[in-house]
Amino acid sequence: MRKGIKKSIVASVIGIALCALGVPAFAKESEKSLDVLFMHDMHSHLNPFSTVEDGKSQVMGGFAKIKTLINEKTEENPDTLILDAGDFSMGTLVQAVYEEEASEIRMLGTLGVDVTTLGNHEFDYKAKGLANMLNNAVASNEALPQIVVSNLDWEAMNEKGLTEDQQILWDAFQNYGMKEYVVLEKGDVKIAVTGVFGEDCQDCVPNCPLEFKEAAEAVKETVAKIQANEEIDMIACVSHGGTWDDENKSEDEILAKEVPELDLIISGHTHTKLDTPIQHGDTYIVSTAEYGKYLGSLSMTQKADGRWSMDNYELMTVGEDIAADAATQEKVDALMGMVDEKYLEQFGYTKDQVLCTNEVDFVPQSDTSEKHTELNLGSIIADAYTYAAEQVFGEDMVAMSVAPSGTIRDSYAKGEITTENVFNSFSLGIGRDEIPGYPLIGVYLTGEELKLAAEIDASISDFMTTARLYTDGLYWHYNPNRMLLNKATDVFLVNNQEERVELEDNKLYLVVTDFYSSQMLGGVTDLSMGLLSIVPKFEDGTPIENYEDAIIMKGDQELKAWVAIADYMKSFEDTDGDGIGNVPAKYGTLEGRKVVEDSKNVIELVKNPNKFFFMILGVVLLLLAIVGAVVLLVVKIVKRVRKHKKSKKK
Repeated sequence: MRKGIKKSIVASVIGIALCALGVPAFAKESEKSLDVLFMHDMHSHLNPFSTVEDGKSQVMGGFAKIKTLINEKTEENPDTLILDAGDFSMGTLVQAVYEEEASEIRMLGTLGVDVTTLGNHEFDYKAKGLANMLNNAVASNEALPQIVVSNLDWEAMNEKGLTEDQQILWDAFQNYGMKEYVVLEKGDVKIAVTGVFGEDCQDCVPNCPLEFKEAAEAVKETVAKIQANEEIDMIACVSHGGTWDDENKSEDEILAKEVPELDLIISGHTHTKLDTPIQHGDTYIVSTAEYGKYLGSLSMTQKADGRWSMDNYELMTVGEDIAADAATQEKVDALMGMVDEKYLEQFGYTKDQVLCTNEVDFVPQSDTSEKHTELNLGSIIADAYTYAAEQVFGEDMVAMSVAPSGTIRDSYAKGEITTENVFNSFSLGIGRDEIPGYPLIGVYLTGEELKLAAEIDASISDFMTTARLYTDGLYWHYNPNRMLLNKATDVFLVNNQEERVELEDNKLYLVVTDFYSSQMLGGVTDLSMGLLSIVPKFEDGTPIENYEDAIIMKGDQELKAWVAIADYMKSFEDTDGDGIGNVPAKYGTLEGRKVVEDSKNVIELVKNPNKFFFMILGVVLLLLAIVGAVVLLVVKIVKRVRKHKKSKKK
């Protein structure tokens, strides 16, 4: 039991006793309350940005506007708690100075954020990049948020002996002062805040150097320490675990059920926008979407039993009508001003350069994972990969380019599309050259493996929505009602002349994608229990062991994915004569790249069966045969028993 609750009970007992003796009881202690502001998945979005939200193009976000809202709230209540749930970095051009300037975490400090945690994208620049960022943040001598992570398993890592990367991170975490939990005092309320690095989050860090305890179990252990050692009124958790449609797989809902002592969970990672909190028992889960488009605000009041009720909850839109805080914007401008010289100049671009103008309604970024059909946002990015790669390999050399939904970070609004807009749409990672931005890679797959790629999208991507595939070159039809692993009904290539080309199972085809996607193939293999295994190869058919060896070079530079998109957009024809290219009108219509055949007709359900159909059918028939044999055996036994009973009666 919490010490704060024990005190309340003792006070109540004393009060009752005094009343019984005719002595006036102590005056009732005033009701405790707490205001909280929260955010997560800011992804380097320091400036307002053009996006597609609620089906329309609009400008949202920006730290200077968020600061204005925070100032208004803290003027009303200076004891407001401000929390962030991780993935504060990787998403806009300012990440180019992530290591040297620690831009994102310093700006969280400028906002007045009390506590944050680590998300998977804090690891995008590997151990060295994260360590450099933390150390440079400390060296800035600015106000910084505290960082909490409860499930790092340093004991296990130390037992094995720390690797070089683990030692680098250990030193940086110690230098920064990262903790398992912290206790804050806001007015008369003491709040313990812990943090957790979610399990799906761990899967999203390729070759993560750290080891973690099971999330809920670690938080449970931390809560026990808090209750044993601290006098607190509330326990909050900044979690980079997320919520999912399936409650049984929703990490922060599982956390709420398994650690019911938590009063509040700020849920990051899944970019979920919860218009009303999720509640399990006395635990509230809140989430406010991504990129600072909204600022979460809530108020809670302590109940008689020591737990808390939520009185007010609001997701405040950070829109164009919000005035920017001047001092915060000045700091943002200074950080953004470094980007051209320190990063973009080497690629021949500037951040405000207009690449083309757009009159096409592109779908929101969220649709690329939520919907399972052809989408123009995925198509234009895949086309860009083909265009840029063929500048290197030659025309008609690329059979297929693929942009998985998990790598698409933003959409394109109507109007001018700038270098910054393009970078925001693919803002992940770092290359072997240690320059920000994942490069493109060129690998070879057989025709049979290209068919498997279509089947991965058709059968697996509902379970792993970051694996929804958007392609150029490879087209397919699929029926969602068909047997698992047998949903794709027609898979073929379309060449640059818009002609259909049939796939040859044993022929090798050049495929272009980004470096990050190649590293995530293992997750697909695991989900399909090894059945949908794809082995990228070199042109001679030799399997690729290190994907860095397949990086596409543009002269002496890695061909960065975002540069490929920028090059493609800069190549568009100027159709209105204003000297700037225009996004082709074809992106306003469907091209048949992924056709959904939603039919339950028996013929449609069994036509064009693949090898998995016969494998599964064989297993089903075998099981039926076993069941049939068991039934026959049971029938025979029953008959013999009955016969035996009859013979006894005689």
